[in-house]
Amino acid sequence: GSISAILIHTPGTPASAATAIEGYQMTLQGKAGKALGMSAFSSFWGGLLSCIALYFFAPLLAKVAMMFGSPEYFWLSIFGLTIIAGVSSKSIVKGLISGTLGLLLSTIGMDPMEGVKRFMFGQSSLYEGINTTCALIGLFSMSQVLILAEEKIVKRAKAAKFTDKMMPTRAEIKKVTPTILRSSVMGTLIGILPGAGASIACFLGYNTARQFSKEKEKFGHGSIEGVAGSEAANNGVTGGSLIPMLTLGIPGESVTAVLMGGLIIQGLTPGPDLFVGETAKMTYTFFAGFVLIQFFMLGIGLLGCRGFAQISRLSDAILIPAVSVLCVVGSYAIHKNFVDVVIMMIFGVLGYLCRKFDLNTAAIVLALILGPIGEKGLRRSLALSGGNPSILFSTPVCWVLIALCVFGILSPILMNRMEKNAVEQAGGDIPGETGDDPVRSSD
Repeated sequence: GSISAILIHTPGTPASAATAIEGYQMTLQGKAGKALGMSAFSSFWGGLLSCIALYFFAPLLAKVAMMFGSPEYFWLSIFGLTIIAGVSSKSIVKGLISGTLGLLLSTIGMDPMEGVKRFMFGQSSLYEGINTTCALIGLFSMSQVLILAEEKIVKRAKAAKFTDKMMPTRAEIKKVTPTILRSSVMGTLIGILPGAGASIACFLGYNTARQFSKEKEKFGHGSIEGVAGSEAANNGVTGGSLIPMLTLGIPGESVTAVLMGGLIIQGLTPGPDLFVGETAKMTYTFFAGFVLIQFFMLGIGLLGCRGFAQISRLSDAILIPAVSVLCVVGSYAIHKNFVDVVIMMIFGVLGYLCRKFDLNTAAIVLALILGPIGEKGLRRSLALSGGNPSILFSTPVCWVLIALCVFGILSPILMNRMEKNAVEQAGGDIPGETGDDPVRSSD
């Protein structure tokens, strides 16, 4: 999923949306190979650490998911929306506008509580709302095609030729290790929560990487920490999502739901019995295969990086029509419905306009994903309490999530102030700031 996100600003999966932010900027700087190498490296460790959690902490971590009810899911979605402050480094106001637009779009479809049609325009295919994949293809891929076509007229600058090494250096590994560990744990925990998924994890991993980075100014301009944070988090979800499925029979996402069906067909009923007796042999063999997959992914990713990265050198005459065709075919193939193609085209134009007005397409996607989760959590909570909002503050988990929401909103502001204070304090030591010392001025 990260290959197309990094090379042509087209997320291969919704979980790679945040990777496209920094990865594509690195491609334009001639660092496509480095971005792909770091993506494979971070994905490997994110997946491997989630395997460790799956092996040793499955029963314990499954209990955490059981603590989440409707109020907790509401606050989880609000916490996710605070990430907009992090991904909107240029303008918080425009980030909030983008998030609001995404929330409005998330209301399209059947009302989750009353079954009333909302903004469906007579299209039954919008019953479940806007397809996130179609929206992603439009916002990131088709909008990029429109940008390329426009820039072709004014002789667009081509992506720089890259000669960098594929493997991360020791210094780079040391630099991103805290980010990978932090994002892997975060992705595993998010994977445990049914319905959360890798789409949310990638943005959380990206945002926390930015918050804890010592080089925040590089974010939005090709930060290797941003790529590492996003990829480690979205791959950490894979192991985490298997925990509630195997221990409780609660699939965390569509992929694990299909897998659960396959296990049931083979006579393996998800639950505590999978970890005892004869079935335990099958379960832990399955875990071993999951570990091996991580090593195969790392090897294939690193060996194929140089070949994959050549995609970014393709001529616009080939790239523009090829991406356009893939956008249309990919959208149609989801449900074999032409309405999805129309939705993709609408979001393509929307993404193009967002770029022109410096709005944040990542914030729109984030709000589109989190909107239904927050709405269901809020309305179900109020239905259970008879309209009493105190239910939203009724558990310790709620208060923990509220504290995280406050931290998520204030942290960019506080960190920007700290950064400004540090720059002001170091102002007198910046080379060339004064003309008194000719040596310093020449430096």
